[in-house]
Amino acid sequence: MLSMAISSSTGVFDAKTLAAASAITVRHAEPGDSDGLHAIFTDPDVMNWLVEVPYLPSAHTRKQVEDAVSGRYMLVACGGERIVGALGLGGFPAPRLRHVGRIGPIAVSRAAQGLGVGSSLMRAAVDLADNWLNLVRLELMVFASNEAAISLYRKHGFEIEGTARAFGFQAGRYVDVHTMARVRIPGR
Repeated sequence: MLSMAISSSTGVFDAKTLAAASAITVRHAEPGDSDGLHAIFTDPDVMNWLVEVPYLPSAHTRKQVEDAVSGRYMLVACGGERIVGALGLGGFPAPRLRHVGRIGPIAVSRAAQGLGVGSSLMRAAVDLADNWLNLVRLELMVFASNEAAISLYRKHGFEIEGTARAFGFQAGRYVDVHTMARVRIPGR
């Protein structure tokens, strides 16, 4: 899944509101979160960086939250009671790939950009992968033109491993996508 949309959700939300909440908290998504997640994932600016298409019904998001498969985590970042970002993390069921995790999607509301939401989500995902799931390799895909996302991922130890030419379709044209990964070899 392509990752990292940094954009806006509907409604009024600003840095003062997040500061008043005093912290960004990260937790697992609950069924009642689907409306907040839907607002973020269907925002046109967020949708630009994800693989979904516009006009998805709220039932689609609700089903993804309520029917999460085993081994799949949907983390949400909250500023107070408001959902300001989300990150998906899943593993592979094949025995020889159980050490690999895949991140995506990740989305941050435009109103919460630059306030540490993406970093909070990435720290939580890396902690979950390293200290609880014993994942050695975390990987993701990101549009090559998404410099903010690439910078965030690099900050958390991810490196570009390759570029898939014309892999994605964005704004009416084919675009390149980077594959990025973070590898942690225990005992090294």
